[in-house]
Amino acid sequence: MTEIMKSIGLSGGRILEICRGDITRLAVDAIVNAANAHLAHGGGVAAAIARQGGPAIQAESNAWVRQHGPVTHAHPAYTSGGNMPCKYVIHAVGPVWGEGDEGRKLVEAITGSLALADELALTSIAFPAISTGIFGFPKELAAALFMKCIPAYFDSHAESGLKSVTIALFDDPTLKAFSDAFSSAFEQD
Repeated sequence: MTEIMKSIGLSGGRILEICRGDITRLAVDAIVNAANAHLAHGGGVAAAIARQGGPAIQAESNAWVRQHGPVTHAHPAYTSGGNMPCKYVIHAVGPVWGEGDEGRKLVEAITGSLALADELALTSIAFPAISTGIFGFPKELAAALFMKCIPAYFDSHAESGLKSVTIALFDDPTLKAFSDAFSSAFEQD
């Protein structure tokens, strides 16, 4: 079950929402996978997506890397949604905390995912808290970057066909960090 915790309208009639729930069960056009550059879906959100989506996810990921090489922060890969209700999985490479320039790399991963969704002519997308798990990116900093760069993307891409962006979170500390960042960004007097 998915529970919407926060929601706001953005430019162009778009909706940004934060929900508590399992990203693999969302009926959206695409879910974003917090991936590594070689699309080896061994842990965290990536493992859950590969497990729920079935063997097609890893097989298509392997084919992508063979054809295109390692995935970069700014240019995510995509596969089908496999057995999940989404049409696509966008595989965004988030930064590992401590590798340098992590903030820019996370913004590139988020913005690159939105741009790929537009290339695929999608109307809805759901993100996990990219890089905040095993990659060690501080939750509060990641949340603040999400709240800044999603509205900025739509401000500079008025032609975007995306209508809804969901950030799907499942644990209380991450949900609190993102709810607090949402309140700071959008609920000021």
